[in-house]
Amino acid sequence: MPSKLVETYFRSNKLPHIWCPGCSNGIVMRAIVKALDNLNMNKDDVCIVSGIGCSSRATGYLDFNTLHTTHGRALSFATGIKMANPKLEVIVITGDGDSAAIGGNHLIHSARRNIGITTIVFNNNIYGMTGGQYSPATPTGAMGTTAPYGNIDSNFDLCQLVKAAGATYVARSTAFHTNMIISQVEEGIRNKGFSFIEVASICPTYYGRKNKMGNAVDMMKNFKENTVNIKAAEKMNLEQINNKLIIGEIHKATKPEYTEEYQKIIDSFQKER
Repeated sequence: MPSKLVETYFRSNKLPHIWCPGCSNGIVMRAIVKALDNLNMNKDDVCIVSGIGCSSRATGYLDFNTLHTTHGRALSFATGIKMANPKLEVIVITGDGDSAAIGGNHLIHSARRNIGITTIVFNNNIYGMTGGQYSPATPTGAMGTTAPYGNIDSNFDLCQLVKAAGATYVARSTAFHTNMIISQVEEGIRNKGFSFIEVASICPTYYGRKNKMGNAVDMMKNFKENTVNIKAAEKMNLEQINNKLIIGEIHKATKPEYTEEYQKIIDSFQKER
């Protein structure tokens, strides 16, 4: 018997999904839907946009207004949608490669504008769909099909990147911390401006196997054992948080939202006519 969430918010004729066994994308997708359900969002008032990649397959399963776009361009499509209809709740589902490599400029300028879009990055530290190439989020030293001797690049801290670019809500959670994902997505939607939620996720097929991290359960245990909430981290020294992933609400600020500022220009022009 399908759950109420599945019956209400999913295109059941598209299920079961095609993600690999052990992939956490389904966990994260369900958490997003649960957040929308908690907020009693009308499906017609929500538009979910994705680019290309494993995580971006989610729009095919979700029964909202959805758009599956081109590689790295989800935020540019989402910006057009939000500008055309600011009343829509626009949500972008993307991956670390999709958002931070080919889509990197769209990410920083969406944050700079503080446009009212909620962006959720499924960060599995790898290009999963295309064969395990290293991404801008792959840790230094980690293995990938294009880094067989270890990645020599420094990886982006995506939360710090968008914070510096101007996002007004920035948070991080993991696929293990599902209740945190739900609450952060809720807060992101409530925020008036650009919201960014990074969810550390697992790819046992490529990242886990290449880096000898064990099976999916082992990788999830790693999130449990090697994450620190930002509130606790503030009371710890550098040695205690070394090699730990900081989760929680990273940044929250208030500044004008882009579509509202644009509407002021339109209203001013109409008054002058």
